[in-house]
Amino acid sequence: MRLGIDLGGTKIEIIALDEQGRELLRRRIDTPQGDYLGTVMAVAGLVEAAEDELRRRGSVGIGIPGAESQRGGLIKNANSTCLIGKPLRRDLQALLQREVRLANDANCFALSEAIDGSGRDAATVFGVILGTGVGGGIVVRQQVWVGANAIAGEWGHNPLPGLDARDLPAPDCYCGRQGCVEAYLSGPALSADHARHTGIHLDAATIARRADQDDATCLATLERYEERLARALAGVINILDPEVIVFGGGLSNMQRLYRNLPERCAPHVFSDTFATRFLPPTHGDSSGVRGAAWLWH
Repeated sequence: MRLGIDLGGTKIEIIALDEQGRELLRRRIDTPQGDYLGTVMAVAGLVEAAEDELRRRGSVGIGIPGAESQRGGLIKNANSTCLIGKPLRRDLQALLQREVRLANDANCFALSEAIDGSGRDAATVFGVILGTGVGGGIVVRQQVWVGANAIAGEWGHNPLPGLDARDLPAPDCYCGRQGCVEAYLSGPALSADHARHTGIHLDAATIARRADQDDATCLATLERYEERLARALAGVINILDPEVIVFGGGLSNMQRLYRNLPERCAPHVFSDTFATRFLPPTHGDSSGVRGAAWLWH
């Protein structure tokens, strides 16, 4: 049995999968806000309760909103700031008395879709998160590619390629730089771009819905968004050349992305053909927690 945990900023979810990937159990609780010790105890409690209910012991994989530093094993780059600088894996292993595997939540999303999701027939999968932030994960032959610095797939904090007058001034990013991919392509960034051009503040879901109803200003906003997304992904394709790119996060629900991106992306790719497939996730919001369980694949 494989246990997967999605450790988020607002909720902690656990799933139990059998050897064939069938779901045996799923539970969710609120994350103790700003409380590292409380968070560790909550994760351990979920594992123990699941095993008691199923009367089986399982492997444990955890997806986290950050990464484990290669130097000392402390958590870094986490938007759940109480985790930063803490030995999360070591503490959980001590409580659970077994090996625990950790991975960035975007890596877990990509792994889930690569094993039994939209990318299951592909040797190389790039999982893209387009939501409150912009993240990514790389899976090669059904194994997560972590990288020497544990940041493989972090395309959201590269500069947006090919800036022109339409993209300026470059927006500030929370990381302290300007013009990052995330500062253009996250859900809040899409809303901010619409407000800059129209003076009207709408959330990303409303912009997408009104565009489907042929609202001219919302259509223009999404056309700018798609053109920037195409440039950003072309940079990834020119380096990684994945067979499949699977989208996750709230903006992955925009069906127009899958129709429009191949044509928009192809001119920026260094090739005479364009074969990369853009696909929606098979497992949707469940991919992160399923991928955590599959860390023991």
